[in-house]
Amino acid sequence: MNSDAPLHLNGLAILPGQQVLTRLVISKLPSGTVIDVPVHVIRATAPGPVLLLMGGMHGDEVNGIETVRRLVRRELVQPLRGTVVAIPLLNIYGFLNFSREVPDGKDVNRSFPGSPRGSLASRVAHRFMREIMPLVDYGIDFHTGGAARANAPQIRCVLHENAETDALAAAFAAPFTLHAGLRPGSLREAAHALGKPFIVYETGESLRLDEAGIEVAVAGTLRVLHHLGMAPEAPAAPGPGRVCRRHRWLRARVAGLFRAHVGLGDFLEKGQIYGSVADPYGERALRLVAPVSGFVIGLNFMPVVNQGDALLHLAVEMEG
Repeated sequence: MNSDAPLHLNGLAILPGQQVLTRLVISKLPSGTVIDVPVHVIRATAPGPVLLLMGGMHGDEVNGIETVRRLVRRELVQPLRGTVVAIPLLNIYGFLNFSREVPDGKDVNRSFPGSPRGSLASRVAHRFMREIMPLVDYGIDFHTGGAARANAPQIRCVLHENAETDALAAAFAAPFTLHAGLRPGSLREAAHALGKPFIVYETGESLRLDEAGIEVAVAGTLRVLHHLGMAPEAPAAPGPGRVCRRHRWLRARVAGLFRAHVGLGDFLEKGQIYGSVADPYGERALRLVAPVSGFVIGLNFMPVVNQGDALLHLAVEMEG
């Protein structure tokens, strides 16, 4: 949206130079309490791109929520040109219930583009696609590791397909950038279908704040704003990040008590012991050996695991 025309949202005509907080009514609780989603719209006087910053697609993913909240609260996203649309928390239902899903048990991020007559998750997705998506040119979707699995700070996107997406990921300069295919029903897939470059940032563990990962997210966002010509300066990247084309979860071969011998960000050599799974009675313990070399970008912190549970996410850096 490279125009100085009003931006129309939720019945409002938001002019260049204005900063508005509006609330999209999504639905009501059975008690009759209205559920609405606060949306910050921050417009510069000069025309330019529209960047979406969104957290809380999953209500228990607090690091994304805190990242967008912090950017808005500290007034770090006042653009020189263009517009920032910031949504700290989309899934109000999940946030209230410490849950990833909405009350119908469905995942909003598997429900795009949604339907006005579908499930609750589908209706939330549809309202977003109708009200927000037509306005934006680029997007950063902030997430947190699910369940008891924590993620090292990382960007996920489809690499080497869209030059603008590659440029966004490079500008963000996370410690790890992963080539990640499009998941059916995800916001990223819906944006891709519309030709809008979106990247996903992941850090930490659900329901626990990861301060270091949040600060990486804040700095990365400022670098993206600078890249788009929306900010005069940005923090320097801490160093060249690692771009990983291949990644895989290592899973438990047996059930028991899992102990990791490595941490997030560590490099594992092929054949290295990265942990163990033991029975709770002291009769046996199975050492876990890395089948390939790579970096630990995800780790399960739940000590009690079942056969097949994801234990460790390993990424292989691209050569050259």
